Amino acid sequence: MAYKFDVYKDKSGEFRFRFKAPNGETMFSSQGYKQKRSALNAIASIQKNAPGAEVNDETG
Repeated sequence: MAYKFDVYKDKSGEFRFRFKAPNGETMFSSQGYKQKRSALNAIASIQKNAPGAEVNDETG
């Protein structure tokens, strides 16, 4: 299994997505979106713009 995004509808009717690791563990979840297209656009943006995202360690 590979990394994947799961798109789903929450209890309040908003669209969200989860990013899952190959072992099935959820690594992060999104905010809610009123339109499915908005959630899919957010996924596309992450795929395109974040492969080299820096880590900002604010722990000290």
